[in-house]
Amino acid sequence: MKITFLGTGTSQGIPVITCNCIVCQSADHKNKRLRVSVLLETDDKTIVIDSGPDFRYQMLRAGVKDLDAIVFTHEHKDHVAGLDDIRPFNYLLKKNIDIYATERVQDALRKEFSYIFSEVWYAGLPQINIHTISNEEFSIGGTRFTPLDIMHYKLPILGFRIGNFVYITDAKTVSDETVAKIKGAKVLVVNALQKEQHISHFNLAEAIDFARKIDAETTYFTHISHNLGLHEEVEKELPDNIKLAYDGLILFCK
Repeated sequence: MKITFLGTGTSQGIPVITCNCIVCQSADHKNKRLRVSVLLETDDKTIVIDSGPDFRYQMLRAGVKDLDAIVFTHEHKDHVAGLDDIRPFNYLLKKNIDIYATERVQDALRKEFSYIFSEVWYAGLPQINIHTISNEEFSIGGTRFTPLDIMHYKLPILGFRIGNFVYITDAKTVSDETVAKIKGAKVLVVNALQKEQHISHFNLAEAIDFARKIDAETTYFTHISHNLGLHEEVEKELPDNIKLAYDGLILFCK
């Protein structure tokens, strides 16, 4: 499976044009982070986890020519706002896009994108097939997804284990039961928002502690705000098998 990080940033402290901090003004492309999302290319499917506000540009930047499915972790705007931009794929590929989401996330999508679900259909609307997921395993083509129950402060969200690859974003607490499902993975991706404590996200110290608990061969931190600091400087503080992800990073994992 080929894994491309479409975005590794967050709306929490997202750089704006008037910001003069050293991260926002850095020339290093690893400090230029769009909202968090990842592209999975398997033997038979092209799948995106979360389609945030930057989805259109992310897909163009990565040169993505095909799309079969979007899997949602939760309903916050920085993870779902780009759903409307599947329309070019509908048009070019002549197919609906499969959407995998919990019932709660589906309810949020129906409110946010009511026209997609309207009984009144007209040409040009995003065309989707909705699939309901919970905490039970499911497959997309030949690829098996194991949902992981994560708490984003008081909001239950999902991470996913796909073979030896684990993807978690927006975690603040993770149960022992979920940890047991993650153990043995070779690649762990998990959020590390900033160095200071945060009410609903791992900070850097918590993310390092979690990575050590899982003990994957390699851990990559994502959902990074500019408050964390410069990529090159933060990486010097990390253990050898823990790295910062960056937009455009490509991995391969079975």
